[in-house]
Amino acid sequence: MRGRSHIMASMRKLIGAVTVLLVFSSSSWAQGLKEGDRQRLLAHLDMTEAWLVSELDALSADQLSFHMTPESWSILEVVEHLVIAEPQYWQQALNSMKQPPADKKPEATDAGILWYGIDRTNRQKTGEARVPKGKLPDIRSSLAEFRKLRKTIREYAATTTEDPRSRMLLEGNMDVYQWLLMISTHSQRHILQIREIKANASYPRLR
Repeated sequence: MRGRSHIMASMRKLIGAVTVLLVFSSSSWAQGLKEGDRQRLLAHLDMTEAWLVSELDALSADQLSFHMTPESWSILEVVEHLVIAEPQYWQQALNSMKQPPADKKPEATDAGILWYGIDRTNRQKTGEARVPKGKLPDIRSSLAEFRKLRKTIREYAATTTEDPRSRMLLEGNMDVYQWLLMISTHSQRHILQIREIKANASYPRLR
């Protein structure tokens, strides 16, 4: 009996320790997005939005529709791509946040995602679902659509009480916070693409 009592006491201690661990883990997830992470994400979202608006300011129809090569995108098509892609990426983030907290860390790094927004030496074709089709021929409407969703993403980043770090992206190697950062660095890549178009020797110049 004494041996059985000892075993039961040990089991109660073990259960108590596990309970404390679970409560501690739950409270860690419940702390939400760290303020440093929040401010860095907001700053990057604000930067890329303002940068895109600046790059598109006062461009003529000829400048917006200029192609460096027959296969390359025009500035108008680059913006249309952003208008198509960002809602898809945002929905992936929302779907991923519906999952329970993950018990593993992402393979991706924040530094790698930031570098993705800068380094255009590694270029890949986008998926067919994100290829511009000329359905948004007006730059004002395209930019308005971009900024409307960017406002929604920014509001989420500014006010969420959840921690996107705690969820892994569905079908990805990063957490949801990193994915939200990637939405902004993805637009940064294409802003740099717009600057490349403008730097082309045949790009129409205003007189």
